Amino acid sequence: MFTTIIRPRVSETDGVGHINNTTIPIWFEAGREEIFRILTPDLSFTNWRAVIVNMNVDYVKEVFYGADVEIRTWISKVGNSSFVVEEELFQQGALCAKGISTYVNFNQALHKAETIPAEVRQQFEKHMR
Repeated sequence: MFTTIIRPRVSETDGVGHINNTTIPIWFEAGREEIFRILTPDLSFTNWRAVIVNMNVDYVKEVFYGADVEIRTWISKVGNSSFVVEEELFQQGALCAKGISTYVNFNQALHKAETIPAEVRQQFEKHMR
């Protein structure tokens, strides 16, 4: 599991005083950086492998400006060419949002999904919850 700390910004706060719901998926993506690095170690978009094909977010509790949030990210499933990432967002110890995303290991040059290499699979398995 990976942990990422994010400090909410004033600009992410909406008119009713909490973090806008469109911000949470962006924060979840920030929590996936180390997963992206497993597939594309240099994080180069020229060699980028992770293509998102599905994302769902459940909003459990409001998130507010003024207190850091913790994103917990892990791999929950590894298929032939796809993998599933699950995430939870906590603020002040309370679960505020949870998400699940499905990615495909994609070869940009060939424009097709490819089997997840054994060494990547082994790294993913180290980060399963």
